[in-house]
Amino acid sequence: MTTAALELIDLRKSFGKTEIIRGVNLAVGDAERHAIIGPNGAGKSTLFNLITGRFPQTSGEVRLHGNNLAGKAPFEINRMGLSRSFQITNIFPKMTVFENVRCSLLWSLGYKYNFWSMVGRSPDLTEGAEQILDQINLLNRRDLPAGTLSYAEQRALEIGITIAGGADVIMLDEPTAGMSHSETDYIVELIRTVTEGKTLIMVEHDMGVVFGLADRISVLVYGELIATGRPEDVRADPKVQEAYLGAALEAEH
Repeated sequence: MTTAALELIDLRKSFGKTEIIRGVNLAVGDAERHAIIGPNGAGKSTLFNLITGRFPQTSGEVRLHGNNLAGKAPFEINRMGLSRSFQITNIFPKMTVFENVRCSLLWSLGYKYNFWSMVGRSPDLTEGAEQILDQINLLNRRDLPAGTLSYAEQRALEIGITIAGGADVIMLDEPTAGMSHSETDYIVELIRTVTEGKTLIMVEHDMGVVFGLADRISVLVYGELIATGRPEDVRADPKVQEAYLGAALEAEH
């Protein structure tokens, strides 16, 4: 790996006297699909929140394409090319599917805060939103309230919102949580398609998804990375087996 799209350097986070993230070092390359796994309470969501600016780090650095993100607000980081989804579906349920995607396109297409702008008459917004809806297989749901979609479709919509701004680093937090096998297969294929050529970083508990999608895997346990490598190497690592993976794989069966 020659170029790091995202780099974490001795990243630490404490809440009071409790250190939650303890010296994480990680480099994720351009167009790499990278999974972060670990038991509940390992610090995965905290790590995501540090990267995306929702929490300030106690020490260390987060670098996006070489740019230090210290002090940047989440919206500033988003405009620098990093976008994320959340564990809980985060959409506007009363707006249509089309309107949800159109909102996420506004800034990237140059539509800033202007109460007098008639976005409904903007062909570039309409075309861009429909292209994304086609990518995520929701064009036929275009005019439905987003809250009426199935759970899997709502997750697909959130992925569409995440990619709509043109970010080249995409972070997905448990994208298949709570899904059936068929829904999981649908979302995995969708993720594979819409992140082609982009850097993907995901937290995921489904080991079938992780080993089927990720180029590399990092294992976080009690705020520390105990292993990073190719899926087959991580699967065979005795430290990972002892700390997490054996129990996780057994739970899948």
